[in-house]
Amino acid sequence: MKLFNIPNLFTLGNLLCGCLAIVFAFEGNLVWSAYLVGIACVLDFLDGFLARLLKQHSEIGKQLDSLADMVSFGVVPGVIVFVLLKTWSHSEKGLDQFSQYDFLPYIAFIIPLFSALRLAKFNIDTRQSDSFIGVPTPANTILIASLPLMIHFKKEMWFLDVEANLRIFVHPYSLIALSIIMSILLIAEIPLFALKFKSYGWKGNEIRWSFLALSVILLATLQFVGIPLAIVLYVLMSVGNNLVKRKVAGDR
Repeated sequence: MKLFNIPNLFTLGNLLCGCLAIVFAFEGNLVWSAYLVGIACVLDFLDGFLARLLKQHSEIGKQLDSLADMVSFGVVPGVIVFVLLKTWSHSEKGLDQFSQYDFLPYIAFIIPLFSALRLAKFNIDTRQSDSFIGVPTPANTILIASLPLMIHFKKEMWFLDVEANLRIFVHPYSLIALSIIMSILLIAEIPLFALKFKSYGWKGNEIRWSFLALSVILLATLQFVGIPLAIVLYVLMSVGNNLVKRKVAGDR
């Protein structure tokens, strides 16, 4: 049994990034925690890509990938929301409004719980070989990790008062609602397309290329604000794609 092949080393790199992201988050450095989430996502993509390229698929690699994802894309987003809620509760405004609700930050850990269910379900669900059922844990983590980046790099745009909107997004009730909604979406029976290309032509990949193009536009124009919008777009396009497929199937 070979433990240290190239794909597994990338998976361990993903896990290391998750561990470091937790440390940075608890130290109050959520920006670097978010950066490490981004690196973890790249490594998570590369381990699967390299396993296919080098033909080094293994059962231990599959299990290791889930364990690493549980830390980087399960525990980390819960910790980020927890720290954001703790930061608010310790602020002057938070002390006035939420001093009697010291338990609120701990609601963030619903995210790791549902992430564990999501990953366990993914491992035994044969329907998810070419697509996803429910929001993938990396997508959920990217959305949550974008919040500290939006806060840190906030700037006013000609059509959007980012700072005013951020006060709404990072309000404790908004963060709690986001945690609950995204946790439910992790295990929801909603088919979502995967960014797995069997070929790179337009035909058969229309929704993938369209999503990537729109995401690039969002990121180029809105920077970090475009990240959560791209995740929402992903879910909406998947739902729309499902409705079109059902209509086509019903017309036959």
